[in-house]
Amino acid sequence: MMTERVKKLREQSLNAVPRISMERAQIESEVYKKYEGKVSVPVLRALVLRELMSKKKLCINDGELIVGERGEEPAATYTYPELCCHTLKDFDIMNRREKISFKVTDEDKKIQRDTIIPYWEKRSMRHKILNSMTDEWKDCYAAGIFTEFMEQRGPGHTAGDDKVFKKGFLDFKNDINKAMKNLNFFEDDEVLDKKNQLEAMSIACDAIMILGQRYSKYAAELAEKEKNSVRKQELVKISKVCQHVPASAPRTFWEALQMYWFVHLCVISELNPWDAYNPGRLDQHLDPFYKRGMKEGTLTREKAKELLECFWVKFNNQPAPPKVGVTLKESGTYTDFANINVGGVTIDGKNGVNDVSYLLLDVIDEMRLLQPSSNVQISKKSPRKFVKRACEIARKGWGQPSMFNADAVTQELVRAGKSIEDARCGGTSGCVEAGAFGKEAYILTGYLNLPKIFQITLNNGIDITTGKKLGIETGDITTFKNYDELFNAFKKQLKYFVDVKIRGNRVIEKLYASLMPVPFLSTIISDCILNGKDYNAGGARYNTSYIQGVGIGTISDSMIAIKYQVFDKKNITMSQLMDALKDNFKGHEDILNLVKNKTPKYGNDDDYADAVMKQIFDAYYNEVNGRKNGRGGLYRIDMLPTTCHIYFGAVMGATPNGRKAQAPVSEGISPEKGADAKGPTAVIKSASKMDHLRTGGTLLNQKFNPSALEGDVGLNNLASLVRSYFTLDGHHIQFNVVSRETLLAAQKHPDEYKDLIVRVAGYSDYFNNLDKVLQDEIIQRTEQTFDGCAC
Repeated sequence: MMTERVKKLREQSLNAVPRISMERAQIESEVYKKYEGKVSVPVLRALVLRELMSKKKLCINDGELIVGERGEEPAATYTYPELCCHTLKDFDIMNRREKISFKVTDEDKKIQRDTIIPYWEKRSMRHKILNSMTDEWKDCYAAGIFTEFMEQRGPGHTAGDDKVFKKGFLDFKNDINKAMKNLNFFEDDEVLDKKNQLEAMSIACDAIMILGQRYSKYAAELAEKEKNSVRKQELVKISKVCQHVPASAPRTFWEALQMYWFVHLCVISELNPWDAYNPGRLDQHLDPFYKRGMKEGTLTREKAKELLECFWVKFNNQPAPPKVGVTLKESGTYTDFANINVGGVTIDGKNGVNDVSYLLLDVIDEMRLLQPSSNVQISKKSPRKFVKRACEIARKGWGQPSMFNADAVTQELVRAGKSIEDARCGGTSGCVEAGAFGKEAYILTGYLNLPKIFQITLNNGIDITTGKKLGIETGDITTFKNYDELFNAFKKQLKYFVDVKIRGNRVIEKLYASLMPVPFLSTIISDCILNGKDYNAGGARYNTSYIQGVGIGTISDSMIAIKYQVFDKKNITMSQLMDALKDNFKGHEDILNLVKNKTPKYGNDDDYADAVMKQIFDAYYNEVNGRKNGRGGLYRIDMLPTTCHIYFGAVMGATPNGRKAQAPVSEGISPEKGADAKGPTAVIKSASKMDHLRTGGTLLNQKFNPSALEGDVGLNNLASLVRSYFTLDGHHIQFNVVSRETLLAAQKHPDEYKDLIVRVAGYSDYFNNLDKVLQDEIIQRTEQTFDGCAC
């Protein structure tokens, strides 16, 4: 059981009310006004971080052992005006909206009105991006063809490796100084840019060390005043820990956790990354410290667990910074997607599960916090005990941990050009995205609405929602003689919209590379120091860009319906179907019944249906994969939605699979709600016909009634389902274990279900935090059982 200390800290975190903190915006504005135009852009950005770490209000909460908050207190949340300069109307909406709100005071509004808006309104990246885009890009963006991740948040989506557990920032400064000495001022045309970048990295190292020294001094001051002898000694210890890290490499389990936390704070304070930085293979990073402490007698399992649980609370104290507009619709959550990896394999390919792995599973089980997200990396070499323990937690019904195929992730990364060693030390972050931890900038650029592209194909380039011609003319659908003509028309539309998206991406990449470098993050990502180049400009060892496909279940079933009912069986004509779609199936109940209930569906291990899904997947993969980005790397695809499947559905008319206008599209690679009628094994067989190894991540949700997973039989069935899917090279699977009745009751009586947590997409959230449309979508997901399944 958690200690009284942890109980109090956890309760404080859960009760903290998210509010806007103007601290960072004010300090940043002061630095820009003082230094802009007088120093290089990288140095300017580093000076902002150093000033922030020198002046920010410090916070040591009562009883805590790991210290440091992004804002002045738990849930105090910074704004990033250099990325998105919020209007006063934005502030009003944040303050009063029912879901995902942030409290805003009159003083906050005054600062925003008098100081922030006058300086940042025309300087923000959001303003520059939208002003730099073509009319066709703007029309596509406004209509929900695609979203843009960097419109309000910076490039991020990376995770750490073991270097911050082996080196202090004095060591990083030494590395930077060596790189400076090796600069070639005679032959290198980029030498001045490299010098500026390295100077900025050095200043960023100073920033984190200043923060550590300030906390060391502050803890000592609190210790002097503390009357409780036990707490006094804890504060003295905190002071000593912060005196050592982050300047020097950690020596103990406690120092290792505090070291990482200072790093995390600097990454998320430097810029607002999508998504939050995370420690990567935490169990493997901490294992040497754990073993040493246990051997020396300076650490017990109970103390290590308490430290980890204090560490867990720190993540939950940091809500994702406020979002507005489309960005809020695509990710409507406080969760900032720091995702702790547990298990997997070691650098030499051996089983990576260790004592800390099981300790972390106990922490995940006990804490039941939304942040950090957690996952288990399951290899063929992972012990059955580890898999069952993870499944035991998952069946408790709050959506964590999610399950990943460590062997598939390794293959995906090697296939994309990573060394086998870097691949094995990688994993997944954010929702499901695979990357080489500590060595790769794998940047997500936005979601692509695959079903809407198909809908525009059906209407010869016209978006029926806006009435605008957004696509290209690919022919009158009613004149097509066969399915192949239809699919070729879709591929032409797909190419057109991907072209529009990537042309815009290249502009955005350039803006971030030149105007928004991240010298601190660059310091801790391999090869940025060696290359003298920023993370946002291609300095990392590997530089990948992603476009996330949404709605594969919806578009597959839509194409299947046309192929089967119009071209193969000739039960209806294309004109009849188009009329039904135009009328949202009203008055066309016979056609609705035909396409919805009398047609093969993806998700049932039906080769006819799954062949169409695979064809769509291949077309999407071939159109995106391998294109060059502006950072010296390539584009890849992944398949996930966050909450974007709700937004994308809302900007669409009815679709040929029987989905009504404005209803959500399918999420991840999951089948359409209610379409998967033959049990969970049929779902995983269908999903595995997609080549996961060619992606950077796929997301599969499954929902079970708790009764289906009861007892040893239920637990073994769940573990076997996971193993079976991963044997088929599936990338990821996660579970909602909650009954339809419970969800309906929670919707009707929210006050009685305040603690109900559900799995949304790549993250978990409180059911009460979700809009009704999203609640309904989760309720409507198929409730699986193992009846008749051979698991």
